[in-house]
Formats: sequence, structure tokens, C-alpha cells
Amino acid sequence: MLRILPFLLLLFTSSFAQNLSSTIRGTVRDADTGSPLVGATVRITPGNEGNITGPDGTFRFVSLEPGRYQLTISYVGFKTVHIPEILLESGKESINQVRLAPSGTDLQEATVSGAQSVAVNSVQPITIEQTYRYAATYMDPARVATSFPGVAAANDQANSLVVRGNSPNTLQWRLEGVEIVNPNHLSNAGTFSDQPTSTGGGVNILSTQLLATSNFLAGPFPAQYGNVTGAVLDMNLRKGNDEKTEYTAQASLLGLDLAVEGPFSKKSKASYLINYRYSFTGLLGVLGVKFGGEDIRFQDLSFNLNFPTAKGGKFTVFGMGGVSSNTFEPEKDTLTWEVEKDRQNILYKNKMMASGFTYEQPLSSKASIRTVVAGSVLNASRVAYLVDKTTFDRSELLSNSDLINGKISFNTTLNYRFNVRHKLKIGTFLTYNKYETPSYSARDPLKSWVVQPFVAWTYQIAPNVIAEAGLHAMISKLQAPAAKTNILPEPRASVKWQLNPTTQISASYGLHSQLQNSSLYTTRLYDIEPYSNSGLTPTRSSQVVVGFQKFFNKSNSLKIEAYWQHLFDVPVGAGLRDNYSAVNIIEEPVGEFLKNQGTARNYGVEVSYQKFLTNNFYMLVSGSLYDATYVDYLGQRHASRFDGKHTFSLTSGKEFKTFNQTMWGVNVKALWIGGFREKPIDAEYSQKLGYTIYEAQSSYTVKLKDYFRPDLRIYRKKSKAKYSTTLALDLQNVAGIKNQAYRYYDSVKRSIVTQNQLGLIPVLSYRVEF
Repeated sequence: MLRILPFLLLLFTSSFAQNLSSTIRGTVRDADTGSPLVGATVRITPGNEGNITGPDGTFRFVSLEPGRYQLTISYVGFKTVHIPEILLESGKESINQVRLAPSGTDLQEATVSGAQSVAVNSVQPITIEQTYRYAATYMDPARVATSFPGVAAANDQANSLVVRGNSPNTLQWRLEGVEIVNPNHLSNAGTFSDQPTSTGGGVNILSTQLLATSNFLAGPFPAQYGNVTGAVLDMNLRKGNDEKTEYTAQASLLGLDLAVEGPFSKKSKASYLINYRYSFTGLLGVLGVKFGGEDIRFQDLSFNLNFPTAKGGKFTVFGMGGVSSNTFEPEKDTLTWEVEKDRQNILYKNKMMASGFTYEQPLSSKASIRTVVAGSVLNASRVAYLVDKTTFDRSELLSNSDLINGKISFNTTLNYRFNVRHKLKIGTFLTYNKYETPSYSARDPLKSWVVQPFVAWTYQIAPNVIAEAGLHAMISKLQAPAAKTNILPEPRASVKWQLNPTTQISASYGLHSQLQNSSLYTTRLYDIEPYSNSGLTPTRSSQVVVGFQKFFNKSNSLKIEAYWQHLFDVPVGAGLRDNYSAVNIIEEPVGEFLKNQGTARNYGVEVSYQKFLTNNFYMLVSGSLYDATYVDYLGQRHASRFDGKHTFSLTSGKEFKTFNQTMWGVNVKALWIGGFREKPIDAEYSQKLGYTIYEAQSSYTVKLKDYFRPDLRIYRKKSKAKYSTTLALDLQNVAGIKNQAYRYYDSVKRSIVTQNQLGLIPVLSYRVEF
């Protein structure tokens, strides 16, 4: 009996065993032409199993156990790409779109993300897997970027970013390669004036469910990027599964997410990917539950439809749209009223949508063309009332403002490869922008056109040296009084030298231009002239970066970069506030006559060490020391508003596998950022007027305390035969540290008040994929 016991035990456990397996597959294409690469070698680890791409460039690994994998893709005459951090879960296939670039050398390639490299210096890929794994990202790629060197969060409530000492307004959002309006819910989140910003918000409207690998660039920018001086967040969409239907459902304190993807039919490779999200706070709002008197709601819908065309091309139709609102009502108990906001009724509404299409087509073995058309619009409004203490009725209209900002963007780009050593990229961008403030009936809509042709030539000087020379031109015209046509040439250049298989040095230069924030043009001065600043020209920036990178193996690297930025033609105050500069603006109205006679300077050094997730552990440590100053109308140099002097971030995590296909993960993130600056407040004058008045002729001499925030994320992933689940707890600011946000004069307290940022924010989520 004892001899057959092991056999019976094996039989019993086998009858209950689950067949847990899934598939990693994808397509390997030429990065320049988009043509499929037939016969490329794809290896997977662990297991070291090999695969060869078929006639359509596809590869497939089936019957794989759930877990972490890495892919290495090689092809004769092309650079080898290593893709780490692939998470395979039961119930969901992992589909990878790989682009290989030609190479005249067999040296180790620096590309490790699987995404096509778009710049030599200051570029960071953001993968969907990072947004799911990093602590307190709220599945937002902009919040992932706070782990990168030189990047600081402007406020806990929003994803606005200060990059290398530049204002968040200098960051450009792109979708599928073209410029769009601010793609965020609650675009007023975290601001001093409670007015909408042009580049940030509380939550990204585009769900992570639709994102492929995005790129974050800090400059200098290659020739295909224009109308930007600070940073670019270029979001790319992934296509849905073209072989099987898959579903994802997630419930969290952020909201309810439902996504579906799959083929339109079994006879076609056309696919769809759709996601809908409704905020959890909105559900509570329906039930009458509020947070600090605020009723916060948002919902959004995103989609990406993919249709293959003849000869390896594809046509996609994409779209995103969201509505959000934040309503604040005073407490009925007037004894709880401590600050001036407590006696106000504030209604804020935000609507945003974007839609368009892309068309990509290989033209030959040497050429391809890509065209994108997208339209986007943002509508934000804010109304504030003073509430009567006795009746709780609205007794006085305090403010009423709204804006509508729309863009139509077009781009077409031709890639042509003469041979392995010579490659040409040529194209143009067309952007039409309309900005209006209906609450000011005397102001006509502000319209502008921007035409941006560009050309870039890549030349492999030697087997280990590659250079790129480019020319971008920005031709802009504002349809407003006193506006002129601006024609601004912008040369770009970069070089990368591979010293040995593990070490490279690089350098980049670029001259860049950016139109002013629309609110500067539409400033009404002395209530008589709606476009007093319409003659402003774009701000320009010369930027230089030199870099060093050392690869210790396929998953470890050290990067050091030093940068210098000289901004000129900066709008500065030429009237009563001659120390004013546009480099310090976030959202507040200007109310000042400006001239393009200012300059600014940012320089610093950045260091980052990254270990991708291998052997169940990952780490990204980054830091920077920098200096950010500006010169006013009188020629005086001052520290800028965002001159925090340093940034530091630690992002790390460890995974543990237990029984029954269960994986636990512990992830931490710590941010230490030098405090930003503010102008001193004139307490006496503010008390007389009842609102915040800064000292006359003051600059940003008040430095807030350093910002420190530790975050924690703990998750449990469990695989079943046909589905997988993820239970996670995110704790933003797990220590509950009270970081300073800004200072203002409070009419109720009759004193200067320091407003703190958010404390501990717990977000519990449960995700099912099947």
C-alpha cells in the first residue's frame, strides 16, 4: 500500500492541476521601411529557445508558463535589440512589435526597450509594463517620468512636469506623433489660481490599456520635433489582438476600467481595442459622498482600430474623449469655515477629445511613408460664488471664466535609406490652433497657423561612429493685430561614438522655438485692448547635451549627461512689472505688457543607473544638479520660479514567486526635490484689498522647503487556467509628509497661509484579464 501511495497522490494532484500557459508573439520589421524581416532570429530567456520569423516577419512562442521573460532579436546587417521586462500572464497574450535598424557594426546595441530610438541624447522610453509596476503612477506615463533624471512633479494633485528647470508649459503632448491639446482630466488640479493649465491635469484621459511604448524627450530634439523648448511626451497606441478576443476589467479607488480587444473577423487581421473608464469618486458622488466638500467625477472612452493594407501597410483610426468636473460646496456648519475657500461654491468642468487616423506604407525595400491627421479640442470652465452664511445661497459672483482650445494637426514623413551608411528622413507638420475665451465677449478667437518642414540625414561615419544632421523650420502666423509672420530656421546635429562594445559617448545640439502660451497673446491690458501682446514672437532656445553611457550587461547601465540651455526672445514685462518673465508661468493670467527682450539659462548634470527587471529585481536611481535663472527687462538676472537646484529619485522593486502560480511584488519610489520659489507677499497691501498681492518689483526670492515623498506599491498576481488577477495597493506619500505647495493671503484668516500638498493617498485596485 505504501508503495502505491506516491502514485495515487500524483494521480490525485494531476486531476486538479491546471494547464497554465500563454503565448509571446510579435512581428519584426525594418525600422526605416516598415517591411517585415524574414528569417530574423528571436531568442527567449529563460529557456534560450530560438525562433525564426516567417514570410510576414512574425514569430511565436507558445505554451509558456506565466512569468517574466526577455527577448533578443537579431538579423544580419541590423542592430540587435534586447527587450527585457516582458510579463506573461495567463489569459492574455504578449504581443511585441519590434523594429530593427540597419547597422554597419557588430558592436553591442544600446537599444534595450524594443522601441525605435528617436534621439541620441535625453530620451527615455516609457513602457506600459512600467506604468503598471512603478509605485503611485495611477497608470499615467507622465507620473512614470518623475523617476527620470532632471524631472520634478510640479504638484501631487497633477501630472504637470518641471523638466530641467523649465516651466510645465514648455512640455508638449503628442499622440501618434502629432501635437494635441492638454489630454488630461481636471486641468486645473493643484494650481494656485484654480485655473486650467495647458499641459497638465489630475488624470490622463488616455487609458494605459491603449498605450504602447511612449517616448519622453528632454532635448535637444531631433529634426522631426518642433514648437517645443522644454520636453515632449510622445504617446503611441498599441493595436488590439488580431487573433483572439481578450478582456480586461479593473476596479480601483481611481475608477472602473473595462477594455475589450480582438479581431473583427477570423478571416482578417484587422483588429479593435476599446476602453471605457468611470471614476470611483464619481460613483461615490452619485451616492452623495464627497471628499473635503469636493464632488470629483470623470469618465472617458478611448479606441484604436487597426486595418492592414496591401504590401505590408496599415491604416488606423483612433480616438479619445473625456469629461470631468469638480464641484465644491461649503459645509453647512459655518464653525468649520477656516479659510476663504470654505465659504465659496466652485464649479469646474473639463471636456477634451481627440480623434484621427494614421496611414503607413512601405514603398520599396528602401523607402516608406507615414501620414497622420488628428483633431483635438479642450473646453474648460470655472464659476465661483460667495455663499451667504445664513441662507447658504449664492450671494455674489466672484469669477466666471472659460476657454476653448482646438488643434488640427497633420504630418507626413518619408523615410529613404540609400544604403547602410546613409539614411534620409524628410517631412512636414501643419498645425492650426484656435483659442477663445467666450466669457470675455469682446475678445475674438485667437487663431494661428504653424508650418514645420524638416529634413534629417543620418550618416555612419565609421563602423562605430554615427552622426545625424538635420534642419527644422518653424513658420508661424498669428491672426491677430500687430502679429507678423515668423520664419525661424532651426539646425539640429548629433553624434554617437561607440568606444567599445559596452561604452559610448554622444553629443547633441539643437536650436528650438515655441509659440507663447495662448493666454499671453490674449491678455487684456487696462480693460481696453484685447490683444496687447499679439506682436510677441516665439521663444527660442539653443541647447547642447554631452553624454556618457556604460553597459555592464544587457540589463544594467549607467548614464551621465551634462546639458546647457540658452533661451532668448523670452517675453518679459515692459511696463510696471519690469522684472516679470514668461519662463515662470504655469496657469495664472498675465495682465502685463510684454516684449521679447528677455533671456533665460538652464544648465546642469544628470546621472542615472538602471537595472531592468531580471532575477526578480529592478532599480532605477537618478539625480541631477541644476541651475535655472532668467534675465528681466532691465537686464537683471534672477533665480527662476523652478530653480530647485536638485532632483533625486529611487525607483525599485522585488518580485517573489510562491506556490499555485502566485507572484508577489513590493515596489518603492522616493522623490527628493529642491523646493521651488515664490515671490514675497505684501501682507499689508493684501489685507487692504482682501486678496494676494505680491511685493512690487519682487522676484522669486522665497524658497519653499525641499520636497520629499516616499511611495509604496504591493501587488499579488495570480494565474488561473483562463484568466489572471492582480490585487494591488498603492500608497502615495506613505509617510504622510506635509510638503509645501504654495503661499497665499487668506481673507478669512487675515494672514499669509502656506498651502500643503496632499498627504497619504491609498489606492486599492483589483484587475482581471481574460
